[in-house]
Amino acid sequence: MEDINVPFLEVHYVTIQKLGDVPIIKGDFQSLPPQVQKWVAQMVQLCAPRGVYICDGSEDEAEMVTQKLVERGTLTKLTKYENNYICRTDPRDVARVESKTFLVTADKYASVPHSRQDVKCILGQWMAPDDMKQELDDRLPGCMSGRMLYVIPFSMGPIGSPLSKIGVQITDSNYVLLSMRTMTRVSSEIWKHLKHDEEFVKCLHSMGCPRPHARKIVNNWPCNPEKTLIVHIPDIRKVISYGSGYGGNSLLGKKCFALRIAGRIAYDEGWFAEHMLIMSVTSPQGEEKFIAAAFPSACGKTNLAMLTPTIPGYTVRCVGDDIAWMRFDKETGELRAINPEAGFFGVAPGTNMKTNPNALLTCLKNSIFTNVGETVDGRFYWEGLEDETEPGTEIISWTGERYKLGEDKTKKSSHPNARFCCPAKQCPIIHDKWEDPAGVPISAIIFGGRRPEGVPLVIEAFDWKHGVFLASQLKSETTAAAEHTGKQIMHDPFAMRPFVGYNFGHYIQHWLDFDKNPKNKLPKIFHVNWFRLDENKFLWPGFGDNIRVLDWVIRRTNGEDIADASAVGFLPKKDSINLQGLIVNWEKLMSVPKDYWISDIEETSKWLDEQLGDDLPHDIRVQIEQQKQRLTQMK
Repeated sequence: MEDINVPFLEVHYVTIQKLGDVPIIKGDFQSLPPQVQKWVAQMVQLCAPRGVYICDGSEDEAEMVTQKLVERGTLTKLTKYENNYICRTDPRDVARVESKTFLVTADKYASVPHSRQDVKCILGQWMAPDDMKQELDDRLPGCMSGRMLYVIPFSMGPIGSPLSKIGVQITDSNYVLLSMRTMTRVSSEIWKHLKHDEEFVKCLHSMGCPRPHARKIVNNWPCNPEKTLIVHIPDIRKVISYGSGYGGNSLLGKKCFALRIAGRIAYDEGWFAEHMLIMSVTSPQGEEKFIAAAFPSACGKTNLAMLTPTIPGYTVRCVGDDIAWMRFDKETGELRAINPEAGFFGVAPGTNMKTNPNALLTCLKNSIFTNVGETVDGRFYWEGLEDETEPGTEIISWTGERYKLGEDKTKKSSHPNARFCCPAKQCPIIHDKWEDPAGVPISAIIFGGRRPEGVPLVIEAFDWKHGVFLASQLKSETTAAAEHTGKQIMHDPFAMRPFVGYNFGHYIQHWLDFDKNPKNKLPKIFHVNWFRLDENKFLWPGFGDNIRVLDWVIRRTNGEDIADASAVGFLPKKDSINLQGLIVNWEKLMSVPKDYWISDIEETSKWLDEQLGDDLPHDIRVQIEQQKQRLTQMK
């Protein structure tokens, strides 16, 4: 598929600080690689900004941009901290919008599976190239009129690492520029690593609010939610986002590049781009193991990645909390992983010194908080911080409402999807290898979701294919991270349902295919469920006590005989998980209700067949039948 066909001024050498009649406000256009010059020139011609600003990632740049955002009222300084700011969005622009997010390929089924007739596919949305052109022609021409066009060079992963990829984002939002500096590695050094004609991921973002404004801007937050559109063009490694300033839609290095586009690159090149945390656990004996774990958004990835163990002798270190790029080493066969991001973009509500002290300590400086509350004396506040905040403290909510803490329990300070954006290097338990260009070796892969009933605390897969099947049938209660409302159990295979950048059946087969290379040292695969309920109360305490499950997982990777086979996988033997100091109902926590699981596998089988049709890999159909047989034989 060819690039978008728009008229452009092709520039190889610029002898004056101008591009056409658009001034270069900062930066040396001539020094940009030729392929970047060409693309920037195209976008200037298309978007018609008042000027071009080539970012360099410097501290001076950050201070200047921050000051402008404060002057405009988009950011407010939180005076109790060093370099912390709060921002309130337009209430219509608060989460990822899956309904307006598309993959664009000439062949529909390169993007989405062959779902059964009359079934709505929810494993990606496809848009035809001609339709995309029509939609973008209605949005992009002149979309940056009266605004600055920022050119942001960034690396996903350590600059220069063989596991990293380079992107360039063009945006008219300096809030996005400031956040990209935290979430990715923004630097003029990027240009030196981009060779002549070398591929880079093109990311175009516009708030969709050219000046003069046609409508009132709410909260000094320009956006155009009626016309929001996010399109991914995997064949040419390109993302275009219009109309939203929310991080998941506008920080294009995140889900758009690091999962959807990178996932397609990984498919082409033979590696993984996954919605996973990376952490290490060191036992009291000094043995360190690295774990990757996938959970749907707002299901506790960040809490697990920064876990504070409740049993002595264990040390946890964080490599990343959201995205993992993993590749089997051709020499050693180890699965090695990097965190392509440079920051944390975490859900704020519920984060406190009990649930995740390390996250809270990470964002005490150099952080941006979006749609949280604040105290009148300049501290951040959200639901979950009640025990750490004096009753009667005056709160300003994310909507600007003032109230006193404790006087009216119906008042909410923060949006459920309110976020903190902070540098990963500030995390008290960041691993000293978190930026190792070679990555870290993965010994176990964990999948999990919110399952209020029926699903045991931890299951180990019988083998790699069974593990891929466990990941394929992953389900979870919906969260505030996307625009779905109400609590319902939704399928979220691999925790990647909204994020896969190509046909989901091909994605599952891609996982299965790694079993074919005998050199690959395949990690063990597990499924966990911290959220099982009994009489509407959690059976497992979670948070720091999850170290008890991780301890069992690590001992299983070492081959310890602490598991029994069941119909659904290996389950812990009684007393094999350290429960010292806890009062838990082991039978209820670990039970496998036969009728529930028979009903569940029937529903899962039907859903996978409807959604994937003939693209559902044969090996998964075999796994389904084997599970049905095992369940039938259960006593």
